[in-house]
This record gives sequence, structure tokens and C-alpha cells, in this order.
Amino acid sequence: MIANRATRRGILGGAMAVAAAMPISARASSAIPGLNTIAGRRGMRFGSAFAWSPPDADAGSFANPAYAALLQRDCGILVAENQMKWQALRPSADRFDFAQFDAMLDWAEAHHMAMRGHTLLWHKTQYFPRWLNGYDFGATPRREAERVLDTHIRTVCGRYGTRIGSYDVVNETVDEKTGALRDTSLSRAFGGTEPMLDRAFQTARAAAPHAQLVYNDYMSWEPGNEAHRAGVLRLLEGFRKRGVPVDALGVQSHIEPLGEGTPGQMAARQEKPWRAFLDSVTAMGYDLLITEFDVADQQLPTDFATRDRIVAEYAGIYLDILLGYPQLRDVLAWGMCDKYSWLNGFKPRRDGTGTRVTPYDTRFRPKPLRDMIARKLMKAAARA
Repeated sequence: MIANRATRRGILGGAMAVAAAMPISARASSAIPGLNTIAGRRGMRFGSAFAWSPPDADAGSFANPAYAALLQRDCGILVAENQMKWQALRPSADRFDFAQFDAMLDWAEAHHMAMRGHTLLWHKTQYFPRWLNGYDFGATPRREAERVLDTHIRTVCGRYGTRIGSYDVVNETVDEKTGALRDTSLSRAFGGTEPMLDRAFQTARAAAPHAQLVYNDYMSWEPGNEAHRAGVLRLLEGFRKRGVPVDALGVQSHIEPLGEGTPGQMAARQEKPWRAFLDSVTAMGYDLLITEFDVADQQLPTDFATRDRIVAEYAGIYLDILLGYPQLRDVLAWGMCDKYSWLNGFKPRRDGTGTRVTPYDTRFRPKPLRDMIARKLMKAAARA
């Protein structure tokens, strides 16, 4: 059962009415080129995650005029923060609800922005819908597991066709502590995680032959991520050996300045193994994407100016490295405004001050991080 189209037209229409009612001053474009405009000059795209909300909600949504203005100013590609995940899209085994994501995609297209699909399978037990964790796969569990997974991927990809050009087919299947593949109710029904992952990508290729198919994960460059990176490399190597149709690695890029010293000193301790990891990925023929960029500031000083400087410097070094790979064409922030960052709840600061982790502050003003992103995009070599 699919939510009817009249419902989503009503949602979208209300959101557009709110945006049209914005004060002219709030809608006026900045004299500074937008980040996607800068990226476009180098053959790349810049974008962000965003959300759905009712028109009157104070949220990081296209229906919030102030947030929508940031998206329109700086973004050429968008991704749903949560509305395409199984929990939102598939409330039960036999029912899909596309109303919110449909409205988001319609809004993006109306403003000439591309959309990524995130995600066709988030392989973590705690992020499965409740019905899937307790699902009875019956007497022939693998056959039923294949049907459940195939139905999801074919339904989603079939509905959106060429409107979505890139999918995070599988998200976070490597355990960050051990580097092993995660085990869930679905993978157990398959008889193992590898055959389930292969099936997901094979089904996605058949259902969306035009699309870039991505494995997405948060293995990072900070010390302590060695096992996670090694596990991702093993996974990618296995895909190549088995001929699984995976096109790119999504490098989430939830980075964080940790340890003693300046941003340059921190980076110097971790740059070599990080480059070795990226070299190994690209040597296998994979493209790269920055899919969820932000800079956690939990360990940084309270003073805003000091914190903003460290965040920007640390991010600049990181972006220099990633943008040095011509295989990378898309850079997406995981939110544009500090007011709506997921890190406010997931990793709040102990001093009670709000996080300063995105390009714009809580009053929608650009921060040094935004300026740093612009400079690094300008400096990047042009893509063919």
C-alpha cells in the first residue's frame, strides 16, 4: 500500500506557499558565490542533507524558509537525512509510505537540485524497523529474505526511476570495533552477510541500471579507526573478487579534532594511513563521495572564535586530501545549520553550549567553516 499522491501534493504545496511568503531580504541571494556554484566550476557538486517537516516547524527542512534559503544558495544535490530509511519508508512488511520523501524530491527538482538515495539497506540491528527485527522468515528463510529485500529495493528504485542518480545501497555493515561484517535478522536468514550484501547490489543494479551504486560508511581518519578501515577494505576487495556491481565508496566524513596540538599536528599523525586507505580504495577502481560531512567539536574550547578556527583549519586539511582525488566529484554536508545538526543530540557539548559543526551558525550566518569549504573547492583541480 502506497500513500496517495494527493497527500504529497498537499504537503509540497503548503511548503512552497510558506517559501513564497518569505521576506524579500531573506530570499535575496548572497553576493558570495554559492558553494555549489564554486564546485561546479571544478566539475563537482556541493550539497547537503535536509529533512521533511510541516510548514510551521522549526526544522532543517525545505518547508522552513530560512533553511530552504541556505539550500538554494549553496546546494546542487540533496539527500534525505532520514526519510528514505526503512524506518520511515516501510512502516510494515506489506506497506510503504512515500509521502514525505516524495515531497522532498519534488521540492528538490522544482529548485533544480539532484537527489541521492539514502539508503536502500542500513545494516544495523538498532536501525531496522521493529517488524524486521522480529520477522518470521518461515520454513525457507533465505528465499523469504530475498523476497523481502528484493521487494524493498525494486519498489523504491522502480518508483523513482532516473529521478535518483546515486544510491547508498548498503550503509554501515562493517563493525567499527572489530572490522567484521555485522550480523542481523536479515543476514541470518540469508545464511550470511556477504550473500545478502551481494544480493542488495545486484538487485539495485537491475532495478536502477543508470544509478551510481555506493557502499557508505563512517570509517574515519582519526586514530582508533584502523580496524574499521581494514574491514571496509576487505569488504570492497570481496566485492571486486565476486564481481558485485559497486561503483563507489561513500566516505561519510563525520570528522573530529582529537588529541593534543594544532589541527596541523593532529592531521600529521593520521594523514599517512588515511592516504594509504584512500589509495587502496581508488586502486580497486572505486570512485569516492563525501556523503555526510561535519566536524564534531565536543572536545574543543568553549570560546566560539577559537572553536570555529580549529574546526575550519582541521576541515581544510581533511578536504585538501579528499579533493586531491579526481575520483571524488560530490561533497555533501550532513546539514547546513548548527541549529539542526544531529550532533546536538548525539554528541552534545559538556559545557552546555551548542555545537558549531556545520557551515552556518544557529542564526543562519556563515562561519569560518563555510569560507574554508569555499576556498578548498576553489583550489581543487578541475574534473574532466
